[in-house]
Amino acid sequence: MLEIINACKSFNIGTVNQKDALINLNLKLKPGDFTTVIGGNGSGKSTTLNIIAGVHAIESGKIILDGQDITKLPEHRRAKFLGRVFQDPMMGTAADMMIEENLAMANHRGEVPLLGWSINQQEREFFAEKLKLLDLGLENRMSSKAGLLSGGQRQALTLLMATLRKPKLLLLDEHTAALDPKTAAKVLELTQEIVNQDQLTTLMITHNMKDAIRIGNRLIMMYNGKIIYDVEGEEKKQLHTSDLLQKFEVASSGEFASDKMLLS
Repeated sequence: MLEIINACKSFNIGTVNQKDALINLNLKLKPGDFTTVIGGNGSGKSTTLNIIAGVHAIESGKIILDGQDITKLPEHRRAKFLGRVFQDPMMGTAADMMIEENLAMANHRGEVPLLGWSINQQEREFFAEKLKLLDLGLENRMSSKAGLLSGGQRQALTLLMATLRKPKLLLLDEHTAALDPKTAAKVLELTQEIVNQDQLTTLMITHNMKDAIRIGNRLIMMYNGKIIYDVEGEEKKQLHTSDLLQKFEVASSGEFASDKMLLS
């Protein structure tokens, strides 16, 4: 479903502040893969998601999505293929729009935007059924503005919007990090339900090693713009956090202490 071939991405090229964020990155995801991504700050995790989404252009390499070369496709052209949930719960919804309007916008993702999209009864019923899956009572508040929701409710709504029209690839960028533990657990549970139900190919960044081991069928660890560990299936199920800490400690060669708290 996704193939990244020798992707390189640098920032501030040619200056003393040059940062090589990705160095000949290679990654293949099979259809239905639910891959968790861990690594310290500056390891290239978010940059990887950003080059897939088209936020950043790569200097060299290729990005293939479901057989299509999207390397030079602009971000807005990729939007109809991708679903994305950010760390900040406020980023995924339009605060001044009603819940049903946000859902309508997501339902027409990738289409030419029209002023005054009308929401018919069939569409409204479809949204209500989807909202019921969240078990947050939002199906009874569809005319409420998204800005009135709590952070957890907005993130759950964003997750629903990102998957409303089954994307070829779902990108989750530490989407529970800004939530309190109880709400984070709820959103993570919803994530697993939606991904499993629709068999979505998913790439999820997390700093929580227990979640990274427990969730999905595959785990990759990044360090200094490269993938240093890739494990899946039964081997992944047998992992412990101590195994990951050891891998990271060996790879970081002394920088482990400063990053240990990031891998909670």
